[in-house]
Amino acid sequence: MKKPAANTRQTAAAAAPTKAPATKPALPETTEGFPWPSSHEIKKEANPFTDRDWRMLIYAWSGLLVRLAIIFTLMFSIYQFLANQEQKRVEQTMSLVELWETKDYQQAQRALKDRLAALNAKYDNLLSANPSPTEEQVFRQRIGIEAMTASGGDMPLADFSENFDRIVYFLNRLSFCIDGDLCSRRVTDAYFRDYAVSFWSYFAGYVDKQRKAGSPTFATAIEAYVRNGQPAAEVK
Repeated sequence: MKKPAANTRQTAAAAAPTKAPATKPALPETTEGFPWPSSHEIKKEANPFTDRDWRMLIYAWSGLLVRLAIIFTLMFSIYQFLANQEQKRVEQTMSLVELWETKDYQQAQRALKDRLAALNAKYDNLLSANPSPTEEQVFRQRIGIEAMTASGGDMPLADFSENFDRIVYFLNRLSFCIDGDLCSRRVTDAYFRDYAVSFWSYFAGYVDKQRKAGSPTFATAIEAYVRNGQPAAEVK
């Protein structure tokens, strides 16, 4: 008895070797993570100030005006702040001017002036007609040292020392005010610099003696003020 032909074909197909599927080639590894640059040209942004649309022009110019107004307001605020600070420094300086003109300080200034004038007249013959700056400096310091002695003038030394200490206190306070940026240097120099320079030219030698005697910070603020900047002409 014959078998069906279909079974014969199925047996033949099963006996045939199975063909393996084709494998795709592996892609090479790469460390580049950046995209390829586009070949399209980058489109330039339109300038709103040259746009034909009037609404865009209004928007652009109004934005510019707002920015300018903000910058102007900021600059004006800074200027006003600095002006107010300078005004406060001027007011503080003028309060010291008022203090300088009170009775006690006027009396102290007069006591120093009279004592130094008497000593200058007493030793005037010791100074040449055209002294050098060094000779004049030494002469003044010697007068200042003698002024702080009992024989330096008609006023008792205790009374004169009290007036001298009052002047030292004021000039120290003035220097601290400038150093702390609380006083106007311009106004302060106009009122007090000549006097401070003249005072220091006479009493620098005495101050040096006091520092060596145990007061190392005596009148350091006055010295700092006198030596800071261009000194004005000394006043006798």
